[in-house]
Amino acid sequence: MKTNEKKIKIFTDGGARGNPGPTAIGVAIFGEESGKIMEKFGRVLGETTNNVAEYSAVIEALKWVASNLPPGLEINFFSDSKLMVSQLNGLYKIKNHNLRLLILKVKELEMETGAKIFYHHIPREENKLADSLVNSCLA
Repeated sequence: MKTNEKKIKIFTDGGARGNPGPTAIGVAIFGEESGKIMEKFGRVLGETTNNVAEYSAVIEALKWVASNLPPGLEINFFSDSKLMVSQLNGLYKIKNHNLRLLILKVKELEMETGAKIFYHHIPREENKLADSLVNSCLA
C-alpha cells in the first residue's frame, strides 16, 4: 500500500467470553495526519484467554504493517489492556510463559516493520472501534 503517512495510530483489542473461552481480536489502523482508516479487521481466535487475545491483536496489526506499509514509520498503539501495555513498555514483569512467547513474537515483528513503536494505555471508552470489531466476531 502506498501512503504519504509518516505516523500511524493502531487501536487494538482482544476479548474472551469466559477466561479462557471463545476469543476474538479487533484492529483499527489510522493515518495520523489524515485521520483516515487505512485498515480495520476482526478475527476469531478460538478458545484461549483474554490476555492472549490482547497480544494476538498487536501481533496481527504488526503483521499487516510489515506486509503493507513502508519501513520507517512511527506507530502509536492504543489499547485498554493496562497489563499488556505495561509489559510491552517494560514496566511489568512477564511471569506467564505463554505471554513471554507472545512478547518475543511482538518484538520480532517490531524489528521487521523498521518502525518506531510506542504503546499507550487508554480507557475502554476511547477504544470503541476495536472493541466493536471484537464483539462483532463473538456475536
